[in-house]
Parts: sequence; structure tokens; C-alpha cells
Amino acid sequence: MCGKVRYELRGPPKVVYYCHCGKCRKQSGSAFAINIIVATEDLVFTAGEDAIASWVSSPGKRRYFCSGCGSPLYSHGERTKHIVSVRCGTLDSDLPIRPSVHAFVAHKAAWDEIDDDLPQYPEYFA
Repeated sequence: MCGKVRYELRGPPKVVYYCHCGKCRKQSGSAFAINIIVATEDLVFTAGEDAIASWVSSPGKRRYFCSGCGSPLYSHGERTKHIVSVRCGTLDSDLPIRPSVHAFVAHKAAWDEIDDDLPQYPEYFA
């Protein structure tokens, strides 16, 4: 949001998904977050990498954010070292593919209604 951190996605996305987990809900301040999964090496920072801070959101998983404005940027887990989950709201361009799945619906907000025909997974979909 503040422009300190800049990045490029240099490879094809694997999937775009709606995440209904409690951490994404709280961090986004909304019912869900929309994330794009790319190979770890395809997330390349072009500016402001020193402004990135992180926190451990659950055992073996870190969430990264801009220390200047607090915008959530991506998450990365020990069990999924080969991929990162980037917040779509931080992209400057349109999504190359559309969301295709809902994840962690077992944890979705009770007041959130999913009204599309996309597959829904109680936990992670991989």
C-alpha cells in the first residue's frame, strides 16, 4: 500500500484461491483473503525487501508483511517450501487466472455465505 515493497511474479501461477482460515480473516479484516500460489523462486522482490517483516502464525508457517504500512504480502510454510501464497490484493496487475477453489471453509465466519459453484475444502486443498 505504501509502495516500499515491490515484487514481480516471474512464473506461472499454480492456483488462485479464497482462504477462509481464521488468520486470513483477521489479517484481511474481511470474510476471507484471496491468494495466488506461485513457486517460491518466482516471487522476486525488486525493491524494499529490507522493509519486510514476519511473524509465526502457526508452527512452521510465517506470514510476511510490509513494516511500513502493515500490508500482508505472502505466507510461506515449512511443509510447502516450494511454494508461496501471495495476497492478490497486493498485485498491481490483473490476475492471470481467476479463483478456482475455497479453502478452510470449516473455519469460515458464520455470517459468510459462499454462493458460487467452486469446490470447497474443509481444510487445505492440496
